[in-house]
Amino acid sequence: MAIAKAERLMNLALCLLGTRRPLSKRELRESIEAYLEAGSDDSFNRMFERDKDDLRELGLVIETVENLDGEVGYLARRDSNRLPPITLDAEEAAALGLAAKVWQQARLAGAASGALQKLRAAGLPEGVDPYEPHGALEPRIPVHEAAFEPLMLACRDRRPVTFDYRKATAARPGPRHVEPWALECWRGHWYLAGWDRDRGAERVFRLSRITGKVRTRSGTYTAEVPDVVTVRETVAGWAGDITDRTARIRLRTGSGYPLRAKAVSVRELGDGWDELEIPYGHGLDAWLVEFGPDVVVLEPAELRADVVDRLRAVAKG
Repeated sequence: MAIAKAERLMNLALCLLGTRRPLSKRELRESIEAYLEAGSDDSFNRMFERDKDDLRELGLVIETVENLDGEVGYLARRDSNRLPPITLDAEEAAALGLAAKVWQQARLAGAASGALQKLRAAGLPEGVDPYEPHGALEPRIPVHEAAFEPLMLACRDRRPVTFDYRKATAARPGPRHVEPWALECWRGHWYLAGWDRDRGAERVFRLSRITGKVRTRSGTYTAEVPDVVTVRETVAGWAGDITDRTARIRLRTGSGYPLRAKAVSVRELGDGWDELEIPYGHGLDAWLVEFGPDVVVLEPAELRADVVDRLRAVAKG
């Protein structure tokens, strides 16, 4: 949906929800700037009727009544448009909190913060606060790359893009012409999956290696977008993330849900700790460090040593 139309619909919805009496078309036209710029009465009437139908399709209950001047009036009563109570368990609240962190350095940071405040007031469980860290180290999804926002919008709008990209083995960046499919974070880095037009094949790009500006291009996609885009699997293959053995770790009860999802076995130890067996491959030490004091590596010894070394480096930094 175009930004101008979305803004117009939002303004119309706010007018209809905020009024205590039915508003006529004339009053609504005088209250909404986009309607004042509509030009002729016929253009305004067509625009208004489309907007009213769109709001109703989105679920807004709009009543049509006769007002005191004999004109047809419109309003949306709040009691007819009230959402049911929102209830979230601890895991759902934690997921929302983590998702909001994606926007901590993007344009929607204020909107994400406000939305979470409303959700917390409406039903976040007691003791769950997505804004407060729960340990010395906290898993985060940072968005430092300037390419993130234009690529996110290009994925949403299905717009081809061009950018300069520096491969890990190349001294200089080269141009890329890409049909973007999806963005995903893996091990603290953002990656873009899409169709590389120059190479005629699916490719995955690390955002930190994109140099300069991302520019959108007109036209439609030339390749079909797959139903499932496997960004993480592709990157894990590059990293040599082959899990041919298992590691034993202690994990604090109620924490480390991504680790629990990967575990092949979980055993309660008591005193607030569980023992897990998880697949062990390249890069596991860096992932475990993200969970800070909630994880203790039991074996193998080399994995434990790698994690300790990384934690010491973090402490010195």
